[in-house]
Amino acid sequence: MDDNDNQVNSVGKWGPRQKHHVDPNRQWAAQSRRYEWKDTYDDDIAPTDPELETELFGEENHVHTGINFDKYQEIKVSVTPENRIRPVEAFDEAELHPVMKENIRLAKYTIPTPVQKYSIPIITDGNDLMACAQTGSGKTAAFLIPTLSKLFGKAKKLAAPRPQSGARRFKAEPLVLIIAPTRELATQIFDECRRFTYRSMLRPCVVYGGAEVAPQKIELAKGCDVLTATPGRLNDFLERGIVSLRRVKYLILDEADRMLDMGFETDIRKIVQKSDLCEDGSRQTLMFSATFPRQIRTLATDFLAENHLFLKVGRVGGTTSDITQKIMFVEDQNKRNSLVELLLKQPPSRTLIFVETKRGADSLDDYLYNQNFPTTSIHGDRNQREREDALLAFKTGKSPILIATAVAARGLDIKNVMHVINYDLCNEIDEYVHRIGRTARVGNKGLATTFYNEKNSEVATELVKILVECKQEVPHFLQSYMPPDNNL
Repeated sequence: MDDNDNQVNSVGKWGPRQKHHVDPNRQWAAQSRRYEWKDTYDDDIAPTDPELETELFGEENHVHTGINFDKYQEIKVSVTPENRIRPVEAFDEAELHPVMKENIRLAKYTIPTPVQKYSIPIITDGNDLMACAQTGSGKTAAFLIPTLSKLFGKAKKLAAPRPQSGARRFKAEPLVLIIAPTRELATQIFDECRRFTYRSMLRPCVVYGGAEVAPQKIELAKGCDVLTATPGRLNDFLERGIVSLRRVKYLILDEADRMLDMGFETDIRKIVQKSDLCEDGSRQTLMFSATFPRQIRTLATDFLAENHLFLKVGRVGGTTSDITQKIMFVEDQNKRNSLVELLLKQPPSRTLIFVETKRGADSLDDYLYNQNFPTTSIHGDRNQREREDALLAFKTGKSPILIATAVAARGLDIKNVMHVINYDLCNEIDEYVHRIGRTARVGNKGLATTFYNEKNSEVATELVKILVECKQEVPHFLQSYMPPDNNL
């Protein structure tokens, strides 16, 4: 048996390769099933739906608490101004609606994460909030749990009447508006909304660009109380009179730093400052961000109440020590061989590989496929159907190796991503943090491997700071970038 035969046998442990094809009959993410309230229900607590419950809360569809969660609880938290908020140590301590507590139990959330411990009482008490927490810290649940819980039982009074079936003209009037930078993050938040609105009167929807308008309009026409949206599609629907924001009680900006990085500031300001957002002025505004640059501080000043709270969990822009970070020196011409060796050496597991360019993603996908690896890829030139299908193949394990550009680097919460590989190291340290944060979600363990060479020297100093801070090994070729006396 020669070396090629050995490699084929080793690759086989990853399972059969299946060149991924788009399923034209699969529904869009926006059409996903959600709990539908019926007027015949007497109480504000509706009956269960066992089939939907399995779909929403089943093991394959949700990231649960990891094995290292107790260590995660030791992360330093600060709230400014001080002494205004008492954190909740258990979900039962929080002032939450009984249906929300049951949904938390179904989601198998046992202990609040640090950001949840503070965000839940802050939001429940009616404060505006600027929250900075490391990626994978449970931020989505931190804002959904208290906002939705406060609306449970109040939907009849606050929500717009449900449109008549078959009505030609309608206008969706959500109570909660969540704005996210990417289609992937928007659909992911929508999935969490589907879980936490289970057995309530609140009906969630999602709208995003790159997908057909008609299916999204059809869902909005059935009623929309909780809307997750990307900025461009939301502005389009506002201009066309499909959506009105006059009833919004909660405005949430998620991954706010990423939205600014992607050039959405004008769109966001148009939504917040020039639309019919919350006509009675009773809006509560929440901003969540992994980093806190000057632009975000300015946005917070403009959008949040003067007495808003600032919540910082761990190092702003920091990563987690639950991620084992390994830096390998690899010249560009050797990257493909090094990647194959790395994949063969590691036990098969859900692996996310980051590249810098769309062409690079396609090229590497084809190369690994021809090496018999079960791969798929995602980048900005793929249409939304292709993106959704690629993510589904990755999530279900049909294609356990996903090659991605930065479009997938933020906010994706996929169960059991054990290995992140920076095939192309980015030039911004914040982007590095966001990329490797796709593993070790919510207290789980993970591995991040980065290919480094002299072309990446401009990020070396900040990279070494991250390694030192997280007590990771600094390789010999980066020793010259060590801070004096490990002073960070």
